[in-house]
Amino acid sequence: MNEVELEELRKRAEAALSKPAAYGPDVDVTQFSVPPPPTSYEEILSASSHLLASVGVDLTGRGSAGTYLQVDEEAVEVEVRTPGLRVLNLQQALEEGIVDGYLWRAVPVDADKYTAAAELFGRRQGYVVIVERGAKIETPVQTCLLMSAPGAIQAPHNIVIVEEGAELHVVTGCLTMMERAGLHAGVSEFYVKRGGKLTYTMIHAWDEQTHVRPRTGVVVEEGGQYISHYVNMTPTASLQTDPKVWLVGRGARAYLSSVIVAKGDSVMDVGGTVYLQAPDTSAEIVSRAVTKDRAEMIARSLISAEAPGVRGHIECDGLLLSNQSRILTLPALDAKHSDVQLSHEAAVGKLSEDQIFYLMSRGFSEDEATSMLVRGFMEVKLEGIPDELRRQIEMAISMAAAGL
Repeated sequence: MNEVELEELRKRAEAALSKPAAYGPDVDVTQFSVPPPPTSYEEILSASSHLLASVGVDLTGRGSAGTYLQVDEEAVEVEVRTPGLRVLNLQQALEEGIVDGYLWRAVPVDADKYTAAAELFGRRQGYVVIVERGAKIETPVQTCLLMSAPGAIQAPHNIVIVEEGAELHVVTGCLTMMERAGLHAGVSEFYVKRGGKLTYTMIHAWDEQTHVRPRTGVVVEEGGQYISHYVNMTPTASLQTDPKVWLVGRGARAYLSSVIVAKGDSVMDVGGTVYLQAPDTSAEIVSRAVTKDRAEMIARSLISAEAPGVRGHIECDGLLLSNQSRILTLPALDAKHSDVQLSHEAAVGKLSEDQIFYLMSRGFSEDEATSMLVRGFMEVKLEGIPDELRRQIEMAISMAAAGL
């Protein structure tokens, strides 16, 4: 992009810096600042190695096709281990001109104050992953966004491009190691070309004082597939996200799953929106929400059918473990053509006392029985992910269930 185009983006962002999001608690982005580089990235990574492992990040790089590791606003490790794959930071990609036509195409720069913050404060950091046409990358690319400084803003801009007929799995671990409030306002744009397949797994482990505002846009062309898994098991001051997926080519498909545990005083507003804009496209959105203590969870889902022969289904379940917590489910179907098949189901409730008593009669303690039932509730179909990552996610869910 030339300087004139970049300056126009900056002006639009500046005009939107006070624009609140449509949903979620409002956060004053000006109270956070871009931190200076730390004295030692090695010390930070060493101190947070156990946290990194909990979100699926292996610093040795074993079993991964490539690695992108960012601490605050600096890319500290960028590595490629597989042919047909490129991994680089956004600044380098802009200098090479390889993301022209993609930057801010799936997510408007002026959507709200958080997208504006990514443009104004992100220092052109964030990962860019590109898979060549026809390349099938068998092992995941691991990316990590780590916040280490208190009172800081982290605002990466990530772009993933899966060329025609290519396949890729990206695993992103996002976490914080600070003790004071911070803001993560990341933007992610994904482009899946004809016949391509992108599986994206995001595992969050934020601090209970961190505000999180991811902004994601996905464009899927003819015959392409986008599969997304989102897991959050830790308390967070506030979380608001609503990834939007456009299926623009015939036969494109999307599957979005989320497993979220809200504890303490967390306020979470989590959504997922799929636009079926081409014939024979299909989408499924599946969510599991568990609340405890005084946490509040709003689960939004929307499938918009805008072409003939499309199909969509929403499954939204919530489990309350305290009388002080709250779950609000808002599944929505929007049909703009008569030849569509759309359905949804939603349920919110508590654990069955009969089931707990039954398990206790079989020799389990009440805590063990509760953990087993919560673990079963949080199970979702984990499509398109390697066995090792599946085991890591299942272990994280089991640990979360045991702690509830």
